[in-house]
Amino acid sequence: MDRVFEYKVTSEYDGENIKTVLKQHFKMSTALINELKKYDDGICVNGKHMRVVDTVSENDLLRVTLREGASETIIPKNIPLDIVYEDEDILVINKPAHMPTHPSMGNYENTVANGIMYYFKSRGEERVFRAVNRLDKDTSGLMAIAKNAYIHARLGEEIADGTLKRRYTAIVCGNLETDGTIDAPIDRAHDSTIERIVRPDGQRAVTHYSVIKRFGDYTLINLELETGRTHQIRVHMAHIGHPLAGDWLYGTEDKETVPRQMLHSCYLRFIHPVTGEKMEFKSETAQDMSQFIQKILEKNNIDLIISDVMMEEMDGFELCGKIKSNINISH
Repeated sequence: MDRVFEYKVTSEYDGENIKTVLKQHFKMSTALINELKKYDDGICVNGKHMRVVDTVSENDLLRVTLREGASETIIPKNIPLDIVYEDEDILVINKPAHMPTHPSMGNYENTVANGIMYYFKSRGEERVFRAVNRLDKDTSGLMAIAKNAYIHARLGEEIADGTLKRRYTAIVCGNLETDGTIDAPIDRAHDSTIERIVRPDGQRAVTHYSVIKRFGDYTLINLELETGRTHQIRVHMAHIGHPLAGDWLYGTEDKETVPRQMLHSCYLRFIHPVTGEKMEFKSETAQDMSQFIQKILEKNNIDLIISDVMMEEMDGFELCGKIKSNINISH
């Protein structure tokens, strides 16, 4: 699938070589520029094929064409998608729980990637599956997919420099007393291919969290990631003694009590690499999390009393049925 980008050269780049324009204006990597060089129409100025060492003049029209095929190893499957936003470069979906992002051993077909590839194929589009913020199998909520290598690289840079914001809602075990920040390095456990642990020689990982409401044995919290390590939230919350409810890898939950780890990607914000527009998305928390809170309230006969400020913090957390009837706003 081809993606064409055009730029009318401004005085800033008058007399500069094309490589400089690609690096500084488009912020393209050397690897991506090398891909463009493989095709006659990869780099053109005023309709003519050019080399990256050739120079441009003010008002020249620089046109670059990205070209790529489909992910051949991912089987397209007709899996329903909850599409929140889509344009020529980016797709944002609401991912359900119990669905991995990528195929793996034992699960080749029931993943987000399989559904996305079917969606692209049904529209006659050949693309590679590129998740921007990969979510764990049992994590629900907002996930962005880049439609080409350029957008994927640019959004990856936004994750690295903190421009791309990711916030989560979670239910953790225990009574979490204060808000805080966890700055603890994470790496793979020596005896496992899946489990991660806090290790002094690991990669730096930073998680910010704030309490929304305490429910006796559980606490509803907001989290924001400063870094994006595998299982970061799960490892960090377990590290401070408050694993996610339903997290059987890092906690001790009974599967009969909690259906899955209570974690939802509720907020995404980034700058669109092409338009420069601020893109902001919010997602109501998954129904099973709301139902779990309801069970806690009913079990303990708790009235949910929250302030206006807390209501604002809980924006996106859709309380259902009887919980709503128990809400009293304090002033």
